Amino acid sequence: MNHRTWVRVGVAFAAASLVLTACGNRGSDEGGDDDGGKKVAKVGVIAPLSGDLAALGLGIRNSVDLALKQANEENALPGWELKLAAEDDEAKPDVGKNAATKLANDKDVVAVVGTLNSSTGQQVQPVLDSANIAQVSPANTGTELTQGADFRNSPERPYKNYFRVCTTDAIQGPFAARYVYNELKHKKIATIHDKKTYGQGLVRSFTEEYEKLGGEIVSAQTINPEEKNYSAVISKIKPKNPEMIYYGGEYPQAGPLKQQLASAGLQAPMMGADGTYSEDFISLAGESADGYRATSIGAPLNKLNAAKQYVKDYDEAGYKGDNSSYGAYSYDAATAIIDSLKVSLKDADSVEAARQPTIDELNDVSFDGLSGKVEFDEYGDTTNRVLTVYQVNGKTWKDVSTEEFK
Repeated sequence: MNHRTWVRVGVAFAAASLVLTACGNRGSDEGGDDDGGKKVAKVGVIAPLSGDLAALGLGIRNSVDLALKQANEENALPGWELKLAAEDDEAKPDVGKNAATKLANDKDVVAVVGTLNSSTGQQVQPVLDSANIAQVSPANTGTELTQGADFRNSPERPYKNYFRVCTTDAIQGPFAARYVYNELKHKKIATIHDKKTYGQGLVRSFTEEYEKLGGEIVSAQTINPEEKNYSAVISKIKPKNPEMIYYGGEYPQAGPLKQQLASAGLQAPMMGADGTYSEDFISLAGESADGYRATSIGAPLNKLNAAKQYVKDYDEAGYKGDNSSYGAYSYDAATAIIDSLKVSLKDADSVEAARQPTIDELNDVSFDGLSGKVEFDEYGDTTNRVLTVYQVNGKTWKDVSTEEFK
């Protein structure tokens, strides 16, 4: 497959992006030929564009938008104009399913980037699969999405249209467990998760690896995502004197939880995963955020030349908010789709005719992305197993350890 050529976004493009942002025209459902006589193909996005996780969802949407606009600028698909069709899933599985149905019924939609939440992804998968629409997630980590419910004993790919550029809970959880046990030397810890597919899967895989190494889980608790007061859970953990607390969930709950743990006098360090690796976590946790650790996929963006250019382009495009934890992965997901479309759309009579060939091409995609090598294995999972541990230091995230999980 083609390797992506980096094209710097010019001043004119940046200005145009600012106008589009101000007018709120991204994600329009217009179809057919555009004004330049080119045929239109849409790349959908399904992500939380409102609600508690909107900061992550908007970073996903804007990063896909940036990739599509750059592809149009460099005329990557002669005769075709790529447009964004963004849908808000509100981080709710049923809303995500409706969004997928809307996109599946749009004859101009050829592929979709999303979702953020694994539980939403489970509802979206069958809808897009029935329409032969490729789906590339930048953030779903639930292992069952690619390897089926019995992935431990008999992995089987449930949907051949589904791919992801992020690694799974089966890797990120054990990566964190090894770091806590081998590097931090913590032998007795407590776990908390939010009962969602993502949080539950992380804690399960973390616990399995941690106990295999010889560590002890002195307390295993859960919270409800709707809760604001975590005193009941904290009162169960505090008497156990854990050396650390591992959390499976996202920043809207992790921030207040960290703050309440500190207020209750429980000073044990806390660690989470990519769902908490957000500037919003630092704001929500306040002074207690200092020292908090989180794992995330890939190497730090500030150490990759290609990623530096992406961040620069993102900032110059004038999007509201930052690119978030999943922006780079969303850009890689969109780039994988664009590379596939270079083949599938080349001689296609319609977008619908190119849907299945796009899925076929994604199986062979290979390029150096922002998050590392972008390739997919037989399950649609990324072959990239590089992860990084970050730590809050002075109200800023700092990378402290980057390794390939083996």
